[in-house]
Amino acid sequence: NGCALIGGETAEMPGFYAVGDYDVAGTIVGVVERSLVLTGERIEKGHVILGFPSSGLHTNGYSLARSVLFEMAGLSVDDTPSPLRGMTVADALLRTHRSYLHQLMPCLREGLVSGLCHITGGGIPGNLERVLPDDCNAVIDTGWDAPPVFGLIQTLGSVTTPEMYEVFNMGVGMIAIAAGDSVDRIMQLVETAGGSAFPVGIVEPGSGRVVLRGPGLEEGL
Repeated sequence: NGCALIGGETAEMPGFYAVGDYDVAGTIVGVVERSLVLTGERIEKGHVILGFPSSGLHTNGYSLARSVLFEMAGLSVDDTPSPLRGMTVADALLRTHRSYLHQLMPCLREGLVSGLCHITGGGIPGNLERVLPDDCNAVIDTGWDAPPVFGLIQTLGSVTTPEMYEVFNMGVGMIAIAAGDSVDRIMQLVETAGGSAFPVGIVEPGSGRVVLRGPGLEEGL
């Protein structure tokens, strides 16, 4: 992604970390070009909401995942439960967090995107509402194919569908919002960059809320 490693260090902190414990941390510092800044002010009713597939949990929901898979279900990292289709628990949990930079940058440079949302902790509802204008709602129709690890966690932990969407990305790691006449061009650019995206909803008049519709969400979330 064009990042340069400009420094690093190790530090010994006896008396702070327990014997055998260690900490690994990384920080990325960057600059945003003014022409690429998105404030959400261009989002308006009728705009299309596009979802970009995630590879799995990415960086969120591990407390619940570990509680369900290891403590409640008693699985080990080497187990291969059938819903994972031959993948071990370790491989499912540690799948690489996708970067959407190369897929999205051409779209941003052409001014095709009115809003972007990285789906991290809080899931789609907790993150998408941050970019919505006060007079708009984002209506999301779920039902896309998600990585099987999510279904495994929900089944083994008897986790409700609303809670799953409030904790995990549920198969959508990034969301882009755009005018309808920009969607075909966005899809073309994303596919050229080796990615994929699919419509997941629409912007409607409202009060800055995210409304999820689909199986297990009959009343909306």
